[in-house]
Amino acid sequence: MKCLLIASESAEVLFHWTDPEFQQNVQKQYGASQEDGQGLPAFEDSISTLFAPIIISCITMVDRLRDSYTSFTTENHHIYVLHQFDECLYIAVNGDGEEGECDLRRKIYVVKKMTEVLFGMVTLSSNLLRKELRPQDTEQRARLWKHLQSLLQTYGHLRENDQSFLVEAVERLIHPTLCEQCIEFLERRLVQQLNSSGERAGEEVMHAFILVHTKLLAFYSSRNASSLSTSDLLVLIIMAQNMYPSNTDSDDPNPEDVESTSGSGPESFYTPEPSPPPDRGSSSSGEKPGRGSTPVFEFVDPDVQMAEDSLQTLEVPPPDPSTPRRVFLEVSLKDGLYPMMPHSMYCLPLWPGITLVLLTKIPTSAVAMSVYTFLEAFAKLEKRLSEGQEGSAATRGQRTIHEVRGKLDKFIKALGPTEIQSGQLQKEWIEFKNLAFTRGGPGFSRHLIPSCKKMKTQLCAVYRQCFLLESGSSSIPQRLSPGLQERAQSMVQEKLMDWKDFLLVKSRRNITMVSYLEDFPGLIHFICVDRSTGQMIAPSLNLTERNTSELGKGPLAQFIRRKVWTLVNTTRRYLQKGYSTVTFRDGDFYFCYFLWFENETGFKLEAGDLPVLSDDSAPIGMLAWDYYRKLLRYYSKSHQGEVVKCYELLSVHLGVVPAEIILQHCRQLASKLWEPSRNPLL
Repeated sequence: MKCLLIASESAEVLFHWTDPEFQQNVQKQYGASQEDGQGLPAFEDSISTLFAPIIISCITMVDRLRDSYTSFTTENHHIYVLHQFDECLYIAVNGDGEEGECDLRRKIYVVKKMTEVLFGMVTLSSNLLRKELRPQDTEQRARLWKHLQSLLQTYGHLRENDQSFLVEAVERLIHPTLCEQCIEFLERRLVQQLNSSGERAGEEVMHAFILVHTKLLAFYSSRNASSLSTSDLLVLIIMAQNMYPSNTDSDDPNPEDVESTSGSGPESFYTPEPSPPPDRGSSSSGEKPGRGSTPVFEFVDPDVQMAEDSLQTLEVPPPDPSTPRRVFLEVSLKDGLYPMMPHSMYCLPLWPGITLVLLTKIPTSAVAMSVYTFLEAFAKLEKRLSEGQEGSAATRGQRTIHEVRGKLDKFIKALGPTEIQSGQLQKEWIEFKNLAFTRGGPGFSRHLIPSCKKMKTQLCAVYRQCFLLESGSSSIPQRLSPGLQERAQSMVQEKLMDWKDFLLVKSRRNITMVSYLEDFPGLIHFICVDRSTGQMIAPSLNLTERNTSELGKGPLAQFIRRKVWTLVNTTRRYLQKGYSTVTFRDGDFYFCYFLWFENETGFKLEAGDLPVLSDDSAPIGMLAWDYYRKLLRYYSKSHQGEVVKCYELLSVHLGVVPAEIILQHCRQLASKLWEPSRNPLL
């Protein structure tokens, strides 16, 4: 019994995601018999009717009491978590006991993050976001909702099965020689050739990276590119996995005994029974991976219905690589931070399980930067006016209305009078100037707040027209030509041809516990995360039918895996309360968690007090909400002039190991993992 809903204040369904059990329950309650061709509207009506009382009561409490409930549990033990972003209400429901409040809240924030990557600054305007999430065309709406639901399903699968998504950090393949060669190849050959080609249609490749399943083999950013945030990179990996799902049983070749050159010592690989080699299209056709016991659904044309198994029955044709997907990512420049800047994402499959991803800067991206600058100025002014600051007090600071006034005049003039949105923006801007700058007007007072809201809406509308709406012209779209994409694909395939089988095996057995047991007897598992870079190191913990680990394949291995997932959730709750160290015994096992700070030279800094968060705060992580970035800023205030780094270590030991030995292991392990000679994160 699972459901996630986005609704407007008028109880209109903007998006819904339900599992088959929840759908059957709704149909049983409101009746499943509908006329032909009315499946989608009927189910939407039922969902809307079901949630309308909750939505109305929540909105009413906000309007009258300026407060509302964030979660509640019904008599039949169904958990409801609610969060309102502007005028859109997000509701997550669980009725099978598999998810708690924290899980549901995390799911809500992840959906919010995905909409930001897909729609950009349009998410800052509730009216425009409603148009994007709920297109009037029924088929277009079905395609969009199918895509969003599929992304959510992919995220759910990765979070349940992949340690990197459990702790929300990026994992690299540990093979220094090959990683270095691939980075050099991306820099000196691939990106250089693409950016010097006349077939790029004005686009410039800013980032290029190679994924093996969900792990990074190599990542390169051009010299004039901003660093890619961990939050954005995790979403892009989800999107790549959604386009070309990894099938563990068919993507990986038969592993042979391999002597690793990763620097982490000798590794032994389990050799399963041989199986036929996969064909090129197996990762995106009928042989799709099962998603375990996670309930999923499918849209079946012409009606929208739930399926019993998403990745076995959801037949989404492979996307055309020549048609990039527009994504909106954070850009950090010398003059400030610019969130949700437009990029084109090219996801090029090399072999099943191995993918090349290119992120390009589009020619008109400067428009988005200008829009954000203006939006920030109007948002700052609106906030100060709402707080009672009027007159000159409302226009102090950077990027004030006075500073952007001339720039906005030039911006509107450059857009041209033929654009409909440009005309609307100019109309609102003239009205704003008459109110704010004319001697007879109210000036910078609370009367200007409605005009600020209108200006923000019109700026978002211009942004939407420039970057989200398809052009009606018949001209050739601005993108890398299909031929150029094919050359890029062939170049990387040629480079990795002799390595592909090794990489697929290595991705499943990146680091093993074998090389650590001699130095740390009694250690069962660990996860170490560098929160400054958003990267993690952990022994492989793959428990599929074909693969095994040092823990074996039986109930013990599954038991340890469940303990690791539970440990991460437990430590987050303690971290939320301000604890940086957690140690406890659970039966035959001893669990430890440490969070600490270091300076650039590796000297451990004094821990200090961590901020205590409320129970209904955003979930701790880097995907749903970048908690660690804010934590580093908070901690750095007391260490001015120093480069502060943040690390986390989780460990699982046998309970018979003395506590003092366990603590010694953790100290030694933390210092050993980030040695450049051992596991370099290039």
